[in-house]
Amino acid sequence: MSLTNLEEVVNICDGLIVIGSAIDINPKNYDEQPISEIHKMTEEIDTLDFSIIKAFNNVNKHILGICRGIQSINVCFGGSLYQDIPNHKLPKEERYNVKFEKESFLYDCYNIEQMLINSLHHQAVKEVAKGFKVVAKSEDGIVEAIENKNIIAVQWHPEYMNDIKFFEYFINKISNKDH
Repeated sequence: MSLTNLEEVVNICDGLIVIGSAIDINPKNYDEQPISEIHKMTEEIDTLDFSIIKAFNNVNKHILGICRGIQSINVCFGGSLYQDIPNHKLPKEERYNVKFEKESFLYDCYNIEQMLINSLHHQAVKEVAKGFKVVAKSEDGIVEAIENKNIIAVQWHPEYMNDIKFFEYFINKISNKDH
């Protein structure tokens, strides 16, 4: 995708969803060497993700990250990842508890302080990128969501949980219906 085409895409979109993937982010993007547990990596996907994220962020458009999306967003803005967390890749139907920070997108969306979520990842946010705040953590301390003014990113898959409320809240946010 050329820069001109990317600018055209950004101009016609109200927001961006950065989706999950079974492809890991190359640890070289956060100044680490890959460990043996790293799965398939594709530099082209990392580069494309980072370019698109930056393009939307540069014009203050809202961004939602899901699973690999939180990882891409965090690394794109200077954060790092745990390369492998073997106990966090659970079957799709299993859930565990996360706690939300008050005064966050998630707390405002659900109006609760904790919730059961799924976990389909083996990587996670380690050092949070500058300008972001952690707004949800699992009971074992893993970062499950980060946000800033225009970006919300979660480690879990709300679409697998049929979580319409989450997506409606995001759509309302980008269409300024709630602000």
